[in-house]
Amino acid sequence: METKKFLSPYLWDLEPYVPGYQPQNNEGLVKLNTNENPYPPSPRAVEAMRSAIGENLKLYPSFDCLSLRSAIAKMEGLSTENVFVGNGSDEVLSLCFPAFFKQEKPIAFFDITYAFYKVYCKFYQVEYDAIPLHSDYTAPLSAFHGQYGGVLIANPNAPTGIAASLREIEEVLRNNPDCVVLIDEAYQMFWGHTAAGLIETYPNLLVVRTLSKGYSLAGLRAAFALGQPHLIQALINMRDSFNSYNLDAIALAGATAAVEDTPYAVANAKKVMATREWFTEGLSGLGYQTLPSAANFVFTRPPRGDAQRVFEALAQRNIHVRHFTAPRTAEWLRISIGTQEEMERVLAALTEIG
Repeated sequence: METKKFLSPYLWDLEPYVPGYQPQNNEGLVKLNTNENPYPPSPRAVEAMRSAIGENLKLYPSFDCLSLRSAIAKMEGLSTENVFVGNGSDEVLSLCFPAFFKQEKPIAFFDITYAFYKVYCKFYQVEYDAIPLHSDYTAPLSAFHGQYGGVLIANPNAPTGIAASLREIEEVLRNNPDCVVLIDEAYQMFWGHTAAGLIETYPNLLVVRTLSKGYSLAGLRAAFALGQPHLIQALINMRDSFNSYNLDAIALAGATAAVEDTPYAVANAKKVMATREWFTEGLSGLGYQTLPSAANFVFTRPPRGDAQRVFEALAQRNIHVRHFTAPRTAEWLRISIGTQEEMERVLAALTEIG
């Protein structure tokens, strides 16, 4: 039976995002392919979620998410009017495309970055320019010089892990006063710097962060955007045009408690960062070329560039990492940083694989 006739024509050519492999059985597995935090979430967050399970689940959750927005605002030294919250950063980013980026001019982002950006462009029919990274995978931020309908920068970038300085980010903001500059700070916790301090100065700045990575809440789906009130209200209007209750009561309780216990997350991030530096040094000893990472993963090239072989050999040893087969990334592996014990196992496996 011909089923295509039942679909909207614009759906025919969509190319959905392909997430990292999620194995059903984690026994004996070292899972380093989706940049999850190897440490558990705050015990206070877990207890808050347990406490939220009860008779009140018969009621709709708070539509304004005020408890979570207040906790984030306090953490960032901002007002609740500067905070929008969503069901993971993928939802927040998705709302940004129709809210800010459907312009006469194309938007711009780097050719090697979070793959979902191109998917959003196709879905929302937004034209874009993919600016090539330099040959060393650093970002040519001077390429964003005012001719675009929006600028989208993952900082630190993924999958490279390289971070642009706040001075460079501010230069992009100055050069693009007439469009939104979105800084996707999914990995900010593992770098320690943020563009949020520039929000008061730049009405075109929007900072997006997730609780998946730094707060160990990938399974919860919670994230936020920071910006001046006119940008936040635009996101609220977009959200309320299709789903006013985008965070459930359990997620709100857990996310709020996690943000209020940010020192716990920071302590875990420091452990990840220490292991990242140890692992990078170990890779160097094996002849791997590893880019300087400010994230909870490394982007590394085996000595012979045979990333596919190493990827498959690791999988045979129940170690899952990420391999991107596009021409500019085919010789590289992205390896999430796990616990110290897990990374010792990975390094031993790579030594054995050769």
